[in-house]
Amino acid sequence: MTLDLTFREASARVIGALASRFRSLDIAEDAFAEACARAAKAWPRDGAPRDGPAWLYRTAFRAALDHIRRTKTAERLAPEPPSVEPNAEDLMIDDARQIPDERLRLIFVCCHPAVAPEARAALTLKLVCGLSTREIARAFLTPEPTLGQRIVRAKRKIAEAGVPFEIPGPEAWPERLDAVLSTLEIAYSKAHEDAALAGPYAGFAEEMLTVTRVLAELAPLEPEVHALAAIVRYGEARRPARLDEGGAMTPLSEQDPCRWNRTLIEEAEACLLRAADLNPAGPRALQGAIQSAWCARRSLADPAPWSIVLALYEALLTLRDDPVVRLNRAVALAEVLGPQAALTEIEALDARALGEFPPYHAVRADLLRRLGSVEEARAAYLRVLALDPAPAERLWLQRQVRRLAPST
Repeated sequence: MTLDLTFREASARVIGALASRFRSLDIAEDAFAEACARAAKAWPRDGAPRDGPAWLYRTAFRAALDHIRRTKTAERLAPEPPSVEPNAEDLMIDDARQIPDERLRLIFVCCHPAVAPEARAALTLKLVCGLSTREIARAFLTPEPTLGQRIVRAKRKIAEAGVPFEIPGPEAWPERLDAVLSTLEIAYSKAHEDAALAGPYAGFAEEMLTVTRVLAELAPLEPEVHALAAIVRYGEARRPARLDEGGAMTPLSEQDPCRWNRTLIEEAEACLLRAADLNPAGPRALQGAIQSAWCARRSLADPAPWSIVLALYEALLTLRDDPVVRLNRAVALAEVLGPQAALTEIEALDARALGEFPPYHAVRADLLRRLGSVEEARAAYLRVLALDPAPAERLWLQRQVRRLAPST
């Protein structure tokens, strides 16, 4: 495992544990950065430790204490004496203990109402999930400098407000829950967009199964929580069919349903049914219904549910009219009314705002290819490739480029 990958995978665990211990996001983040810098020097020289995250935690903990001593605030910020319960370091060293509670705790801290609504999920994705500012900006279709300023302001607001580092009671959930769910959606999307699970966020795929289960247990009457649990399970149920024999990504409509995990699909259906009982018209419930329509297929001989999918996206637009929903709707529209109708919809979107969003260029490339605009399609495919897609997706895109008619 590369140093960078180790740092990414450990960041949420270590920062979350440090923040809980020292009650400061800034101290936690700075101490973790210092630990990573020391590891980058020590590990190549001395060899990587058996437990990288535990090494990083211990080093970061000492760095945080050093910082506190230097600023002469040790008495105010010193951690409480160890209790008989396992501390954060003990929990991290014990591989049998998973981290959803620790991650959820920090997610709820970052989604505190003291933080501006548009910054809550962004801050959480940065600190808790380890996404870069550029990755978060791309997910929110926001300029990177603007997103970076929001994160800085959010961290300052948490420090000024003295936000407690704990999961609040159910009475405080309504004002935080949507940001929490948005965070988990985007975190899971980083694993979902990587069909081969070859990138730094691969661990989110399995972890989000656990986190959404825990969240559903904590909030049994929240329909969107159950809907998100369903969406994650539908996505992971299809994982076994997402790669072809050459290691390239397989589009959803071409996946063999016989290879899907029916146990996970049944779990997803139960979650979606619970969400529908509570509120069938919520945005995530509609997204789950789209996934359900696909997972109803039993073989490639069954027709693709494009008409149903299009109708559900039409309903979703009444609740969540954003470029991503319109882009996904255009994919279904191309199959129902033809590629020209879909391209007309795509061209009406804000190309500047979507410039760093790979699916926009990929969908546009496919529509142009189907309409015979070979050179425009080639340029669009090359634009996606320039945005550094995951390995399986890169293989598929390169294959599409090769299939285009030669340049003249």
